[in-house]
Amino acid sequence: MSFYWIKTNFIVKKVFSKYVWDVPNNEKKVYLTFDDGPTPEITEWTLSQLEKFEAKATFFCIGDNINKFPEIFNSVLLKGHSVGNHTFNHLKGWEIATKEYIENVALCQEAILKNSKIVNLKPSIFRPPYGRIKRDQAKELRNLGYKIIMWDILTADFDAEVNPEQCLQNVLQNVTSGSIIVFHDSKKAFRNLEYALPKTLEFLKVKGFSFAVLE
Repeated sequence: MSFYWIKTNFIVKKVFSKYVWDVPNNEKKVYLTFDDGPTPEITEWTLSQLEKFEAKATFFCIGDNINKFPEIFNSVLLKGHSVGNHTFNHLKGWEIATKEYIENVALCQEAILKNSKIVNLKPSIFRPPYGRIKRDQAKELRNLGYKIIMWDILTADFDAEVNPEQCLQNVLQNVTSGSIIVFHDSKKAFRNLEYALPKTLEFLKVKGFSFAVLE
C-alpha cells in the first residue's frame, strides 16, 4: 500500500495554505467529492445513493470521460451537483511539463463547456489527479482563476489493499464539520465505494451533518 494521509496533517495544510483542504464552519456542513468520472453505471449508482439521502456533492471530472459519456455528465449537473476540472487525461503533475499540464486542464474545461446543458456553466474549481501538482502549475492555474481543491479526508477507496470496512472507518473516525471527503466514481474504487458510501451518508445524516457543494 502506498503511503498517503487519510486525515490530512495540519502541517501539510499550513505549508500548502494556498490550496483548499477544508471549509471550516459551525453548521456541520461537509463536502463529499467524487473523482475520475463520469463512469457508466457507477456514476449513476452514486447519484442514486446521493438522492436517497438528499445529499449534494462535487464531481471532479476527467475531460476524456466527459466527451465519452456526456449524458452521464449532464445527469450530474441536472441533479444539482457541482462539477470541477480533473484534467483531460488524469495527468500526474509532478511528471508533466507545466505548459503541457495547463493545456490539458484547458482541454478538460473545453469538454465541460462543450457538453454541458447548463447555460453559462464555467467551473472554477480544480483538483490535481493524485494530489500531485508543481508549484508553478498551481500558480498558473490560480492566475487563470481556479481554486485548487485538495481534501481533509481520503477514503482510500481506490486502494485494493483497503477493505470496504476500512474505507468506511476512514471517514467515520475522521470527519469533522468542514471536511472535504474524497471518493472515486470509478471501476477501480467501486468495491469499496459500494459498501462505504451508503453507510457514510446514513451516518452523517443521523449525526446531523448536511452536505454542501464546492464552487
